[in-house]
Amino acid sequence: MTSLFTPFIVATAAAPEGASWWDTIVRGGTVGFIILILSIVALVLVIIHFVQIRRQSLLPPGQLEELDKRLSDGNVDGAAAYCLDPANDSFMTRIMAAGLLRYQRSAFGVFEIKSAVEEAGDEQTARLYRATDGLGLIGTIAPLLGLLGTVIGMVGAFDSVAHSAGSDSEALAANISLALVTTLMGLTLAIPCVALFTYFRNRIDALAADGAREIERLLIHLESSTAPVSDEGSGGSNT
Repeated sequence: MTSLFTPFIVATAAAPEGASWWDTIVRGGTVGFIILILSIVALVLVIIHFVQIRRQSLLPPGQLEELDKRLSDGNVDGAAAYCLDPANDSFMTRIMAAGLLRYQRSAFGVFEIKSAVEEAGDEQTARLYRATDGLGLIGTIAPLLGLLGTVIGMVGAFDSVAHSAGSDSEALAANISLALVTTLMGLTLAIPCVALFTYFRNRIDALAADGAREIERLLIHLESSTAPVSDEGSGGSNT
């Protein structure tokens, strides 16, 4: 998205009549090409995040149904094996696998399972956060790169005026306008990157909360299976 918008906005705002957006980017020099490459990287990251950070990917309905069925039948081993199967790898199965393994291996597993699930949930959520750091980094450095390109262009513009005979205001204005191209490119890239970075972070928070509710619902089956059975009506009185 950003790589599509950047060239046209830059071309409209800064390109002379008859010049293409590519000509304008070429005039931006090395810094302009770096910003263009970063815009392509940002576009790829946005597509990946839109595909991965969604409920169907993190909390697949089919996996929820399968785990609910196995745990309601008391098949804890089968549920654990299902979560550990690489073919079923997802945000939810990674968290459930940690809890079910703790449940199986510890004599106090039923009391420790919630802490194991919380730890795994925090780790998986942090992993999703780290995946979005690239987009946030691009949004941070893009304006700085644009400013760097502008400073380099301004130095060159004033240097050319200093070495020219007399004062040429039109040439100076043209050089300054060209120097500002990289700032425009950097801001055009940074604004959507920062906005999408915040959007994906909020989306992760919402999906993590949904996942916590679903996992808590699944764990109720384990708690009910270990609940003490009342002896009332068993006729077990001692005479």
